[in-house]
Amino acid sequence: MRDISDDKDFIIEMQNVSKLYGIRREEAFSMLRKGADKEEVHKKTGVVTALYDVNLKVPRGKIFVIIGLSGSGKSTIVRSFNRLNRPTRGKVLFDGVNIVDMSKKKMREFRREKIAMVFQSFGLMSHRNVLGNVAYGLEVKGIKKQEREAKALEAIELVGLEGLDESSIDSLSGGMRQRVGLARALATDPEVLLMDEPFSALDPLVRDDMQFELLSIQRKLEKTVIFITHDIDEAFKLGDTVAIVRDGRLVQVGTPEEMNANPADEYVERFIESADKAKVMTARNIMIKPKGMVRLKDSVDRALRTMRRHGLSSVFVVDSKLEVKGVISLTEALRAKRKGLKIADVFERDVNIVEPDILVKDLMPMAIDSAYPITIVDKKGRLKGIVTKASVLSCLMMHSNEEQEEDNTHI
Repeated sequence: MRDISDDKDFIIEMQNVSKLYGIRREEAFSMLRKGADKEEVHKKTGVVTALYDVNLKVPRGKIFVIIGLSGSGKSTIVRSFNRLNRPTRGKVLFDGVNIVDMSKKKMREFRREKIAMVFQSFGLMSHRNVLGNVAYGLEVKGIKKQEREAKALEAIELVGLEGLDESSIDSLSGGMRQRVGLARALATDPEVLLMDEPFSALDPLVRDDMQFELLSIQRKLEKTVIFITHDIDEAFKLGDTVAIVRDGRLVQVGTPEEMNANPADEYVERFIESADKAKVMTARNIMIKPKGMVRLKDSVDRALRTMRRHGLSSVFVVDSKLEVKGVISLTEALRAKRKGLKIADVFERDVNIVEPDILVKDLMPMAIDSAYPITIVDKKGRLKGIVTKASVLSCLMMHSNEEQEEDNTHI
């Protein structure tokens, strides 16, 4: 029987999913329902609790990150989405269909058509070149050679490996091999991409490059990506939504900003404290409402009055739709008054304009170079707030002080 999901914004849903290994599972379930933890259950029954009563929804077309320590159950969750791990209890719905009940034939079709996986170990075949590896999934689907190689070449170009299609796998660096693994997954055009700690074996610089590459590709293709990591900085950098798991249980799900502002418990709070705040917090978290702005058609006298009233040395210039056009300084306003000029004649157009979701660390170069506050706008270019140089420096200093305190505890 077909299960229908009411919410079309979610592509995958887990309902009361548990995964237990061992013979005395009924006894283990009884203990878990009464509040026993996985260690107590294992000690008494010998049953290993990989997951217990997990409920979550994965938004369509976004990056959903699952984070947890080793043994937390995060990889078991992701392997439940393609039934590499079959739940002991519960449902896993893909577009409303429970994949737990799928026949073997339907499951093979599902894995070929709907979902693809990128592994930490790359999983590449050394006897095939780059093109042969990327085209492999299409070959398994029975697509003819000319068509599959054309699609594989498109995927190779997408991940930045154009010109390397004939290269051997052994000749590639770790970062390049991971790009091949990503291209192979993308070549089959899946609806969902599963990534189980794909960048953890890479050095930090290559890892940063691959994170940026993934973000760029996902924003371009709007694929649903489910990403596993143990690194909170990576989780908050990549995730539109983040889920934290501990000992087989889901602790909290939310945006990085929501978790940073309202951690569910002390465990989540400690987890988040280990993150670099500048890599977690966005302009939205530190922006303030502008005290003064004038419209492009306002008089210079109005601009001067606004600055005097609020004790400002500049104000933002907007049009009738509140779209930011620039900024006018006190010096330029006084010059315009003396010479009978208009705001449109003297305002500064070259200002830093960004959207609220930009990370604080990415604001630092702008804050150093700009004479004016950084302008925060919505997707239509309308003024939402400003970020001052002082607020950026304060955020960076906060993390620096936390690191110093952490170091002092080990002296």
